[in-house]
Amino acid sequence: MHKSDWWQATFPKGRQTLTITDASGHPVKIAYGEKGIGKPLVLVHGIGSWSYGWRHNIEALAQHFRVICFDTKGNGFSDKPPQPEIPGHQVVELARIIQALCNEPAIVVAESLGALITLATAQAYPELFAQLVVINVPIFPERLPSRGMRLLSDLPLDLIRLVDNLRLASLFAPLVRQILAIERSEVVVDAAAITEEDVYWITYPYIEFPNALTKYVEDLQNAAQEIQKIEQNLPNIISNIQDNLSAIAIPTLILWSAQDRWFPVKDGEKLQAHLPNSKLQILPNCGHDAAATCPDAVNSAIVSFLRDAV
Repeated sequence: MHKSDWWQATFPKGRQTLTITDASGHPVKIAYGEKGIGKPLVLVHGIGSWSYGWRHNIEALAQHFRVICFDTKGNGFSDKPPQPEIPGHQVVELARIIQALCNEPAIVVAESLGALITLATAQAYPELFAQLVVINVPIFPERLPSRGMRLLSDLPLDLIRLVDNLRLASLFAPLVRQILAIERSEVVVDAAAITEEDVYWITYPYIEFPNALTKYVEDLQNAAQEIQKIEQNLPNIISNIQDNLSAIAIPTLILWSAQDRWFPVKDGEKLQAHLPNSKLQILPNCGHDAAATCPDAVNSAIVSFLRDAV
């Protein structure tokens, strides 16, 4: 079951590589795959995830669009540079990936932290976007959503780096997978639906690739610092995105899971009130990881919204 290459099995050309200049000015390799023809539709995953998070959406959306799925820097099969990241680096990098892979304004479908980054990118580079679909966005966060995330964000980064350098995640692979399975139960409605194969692939980068765990914890710590700045009324990236929502004129579909335990539906309603050209659709019986756990509802909502937007 685990021996087949997910990229090869999913995309006609398997895993491809694009080199961009990151926000710090360094060249980095970005892993991506594409399927289908037509208008470009770019999928942007959330924190601690990679392209595999869209496994149940790619085929359905590729019937209508040229679907492009990529791993953000520091995640999945993309480069994980050792140097610390500039806060907000993902915005510049998302723009550069869209510019490199799309020869016209793209439809962008983004989930969780990927959706927050996408909103910021749409504010800074509106010319790159045709339509937007954002799913369960942490736009009004009060804290890091899970206990595991909060625990990791409090650990010294040097300790995580040591675990990475000694390849301890690989040594304790069964334990890492078990912890992940427990964490996954928070973002799905039915924990029994989490398969062994899902756990294998979701954890694969952290077990197999050096520096993957360090980059994940660095992302968590940066997010925690931004949320603390909101509480202390200090300048921060999230408040800046909130303050400029009304500037996004791109047609936007906001999808929100009724059973999202991390971010309540009222956040989606508040976001919709701030986005002038948006509509909100609630997904019943669906957890935070909507793309993977209620894909049929997500796929049909996306396709019908884009058909109406044309």
